[in-house]
Amino acid sequence: MARKNGGGDVERARLVVAQEAARIMVDQGVRDYRLAKQKAAERLGIIGRGALPRNAEIEAAVSAHLQIFGGEAHADRLRMIRTTALSAMELLIDFSPRLVGPVLAGTADENSAVNLHVFTDSAEMVAMQIGDMGLRFKPYERRLKSRRGQLETYAGFEFRHQHETIQATVFPVDGIRQAPMSPIDGKPMKRADSDAVQELLQHI
Repeated sequence: MARKNGGGDVERARLVVAQEAARIMVDQGVRDYRLAKQKAAERLGIIGRGALPRNAEIEAAVSAHLQIFGGEAHADRLRMIRTTALSAMELLIDFSPRLVGPVLAGTADENSAVNLHVFTDSAEMVAMQIGDMGLRFKPYERRLKSRRGQLETYAGFEFRHQHETIQATVFPVDGIRQAPMSPIDGKPMKRADSDAVQELLQHI
């Protein structure tokens, strides 16, 4: 019986840490799951690896937090940022853009960027197209885990569009067939084309 209660205590601790980590991510704009769970555990005085929730548990807690505390304001925010995402995808239509991340998942908040995957064998072509539209941008690199479990580095470009931050990460053309692994659940990242995003907008 003691073992059962102990397990229950650990489960409760994981839930409380996940809820606090979710609050930190939404309120403070923290994007790193590991940092958020560490901050939450320290704030709550909870120690032990078994009491730290998985990223998927924190993501679920973020979704619940936004539904409970965000209400209609969150729905309005999600509608607006998905509309901007669709517009940005139109700008980059030559590179078969796909929406990924919090804006697709519905967990976007005031601090979320629009994350796009674009596909071309020349990252410079993406930079040229953004520049030709008169938009200022800055390059970045993003490390993502491949299906083989290896970390690979991809170029990307960040710019502003309709008052939102857009991050376009560049994959080779054949990269459209296999998405990298999600840091949340270790499964291939969900991607959505413009038709799918349009469908999402009709159901908010």
